[in-house]
Amino acid sequence: MSTAEPAEAARLRVLLVEDNPDAADSLAVVLGMWGHEVRVAGDAGAALDVVARWVPAVVLSDIGLPGMDGYELAGALRSQPALRDATLIALSGYGRDEDKRRAADAGFDHHLVKPPDLAGLERLLAGLGEPRASRAG
Repeated sequence: MSTAEPAEAARLRVLLVEDNPDAADSLAVVLGMWGHEVRVAGDAGAALDVVARWVPAVVLSDIGLPGMDGYELAGALRSQPALRDATLIALSGYGRDEDKRRAADAGFDHHLVKPPDLAGLERLLAGLGEPRASRAG
């Protein structure tokens, strides 16, 4: 499943925010197989509880969350100094340009359509593990 050898892959702290337990469990297993340290939250409130005691490098968040949606969560995360450099990745069932623009406006760095292309997600995360100076634009 992985194109990188485990010794070469950068270990990232990844917070996965997904209200569908099956989708969350499946993606968390894959992320763990890639060598990442993963925490899962079922809604925005639980995600904010996690980041109060564990600072992720990456937040993968569903947009359609109960209560506070993913857009509001992104704003709340971006307001926290400890998460200033975190990479926020939106997971959405919608992939129109308008949806991508709205995600960017909310503070997301990337927008992926559900279910995410695993090879593309793996490449994206591998790129985040590289030193900033060596990342492609």
